Amino acid sequence: MYYHRLGKIPPKRHTQFRQPDGSLYKEELVSSEGFSGIYSNLYHINPPTRIKELREPVRYGARKIDDYALRQTHLNTSKVTTTGEDYLDARKVLLMNADCSISICSPRKRTMDYFYKNAEGDEVLYVHDGKGILLSQFGKLEIRQGDYIVIPRTVIYKLEFEEGPLRLLIIESASPVETVKRYRNQLGQLQEHSPYCERDIRPPHELITETTKGEFLMKIKKQGYLHQYIYDYSPLDLVGWDGFLWPYALSIHDFEPVTGRIHQPPPVHQTFQARNFVICSFVPRLFDYHPLAIPAPYNHSNIDSDEVLYYAEGNFMSRRGIERGSFTLHPGGLPHGPHPGTVEKSIGAKETHELAVMIDTFHPLYLTNDAMEFLDKNYPMSWTDNHREGYNEVNTP
Repeated sequence: MYYHRLGKIPPKRHTQFRQPDGSLYKEELVSSEGFSGIYSNLYHINPPTRIKELREPVRYGARKIDDYALRQTHLNTSKVTTTGEDYLDARKVLLMNADCSISICSPRKRTMDYFYKNAEGDEVLYVHDGKGILLSQFGKLEIRQGDYIVIPRTVIYKLEFEEGPLRLLIIESASPVETVKRYRNQLGQLQEHSPYCERDIRPPHELITETTKGEFLMKIKKQGYLHQYIYDYSPLDLVGWDGFLWPYALSIHDFEPVTGRIHQPPPVHQTFQARNFVICSFVPRLFDYHPLAIPAPYNHSNIDSDEVLYYAEGNFMSRRGIERGSFTLHPGGLPHGPHPGTVEKSIGAKETHELAVMIDTFHPLYLTNDAMEFLDKNYPMSWTDNHREGYNEVNTP
């Protein structure tokens, strides 16, 4: 990420910076990878170490299924309207491994009456439906449909959404979520061939400094629990900060697709990287322009990765019976490809208007107990020419 600052900060780090009453502002360094990664310096009115009350932790987390057979998988989450009462209760993990987890989240409550901190993972929220704001100690960040919201671990935040449909895809990472290394020059600037640049990245734009006293609940996720801390001041008590570590938004609509004369492989859609997985964006684009091009993707054998697609918008030319808001998992060890009839049907198509988020993991994913209610048991047989039971044809270009 690049350097950004908001509010008041002293001319030099780790030096005296005083409040109007003569007391010192409390400096906090938020650093990644020890002291070797990106960091920011935050300046608080109150000590960030002082708490009022420590409540009992609450168990929190998903349970994976260890004996799920090797099979192509469709999780039909398209009809989901709500998944729980509030933001944390509504986060339903469907797929997980040691490197990441993939959740859906459609809370009934549109605002959070507590603050949340993920102490063990970076988070990427894809806003499928909804509009609102993310409030953190780094300031106010407006979010809207189609945004990726990247939240580094230990960022303290709450979400406030407007009324209306609300559907989030949440990817939690055990390692830092970064821009793609091959898009960056040696100083970290996004290069000319990158499908997005710094102009597309939206940092927090307004610092919120709360000085009121009261009782503020913070829920901290770590090691299978939500740890509950009570403060007598708001964690949004900053007067300023600067650095490279902060939450940001990037719209999928600002991702510029790479096209060619023949079908391009999935890495051209890569948007973010983390350890042992990547996140890709499939966006509206022109199809291949070789005179004999086949727009539909070719059959592919995953020998070292699991491929998850979350279908966001549009018609998916290589798939039958997959609706908006559903997942497919094509695991390593099996070939996958277009459904019967879709290859020939794609020939001559000039463009696509689809939107999809892909997560490719390099270690196997496990389904969870929560995923089983959405399991489409017919999907592994859907490549059979005469297989129609349980499927509705979707329109394809």
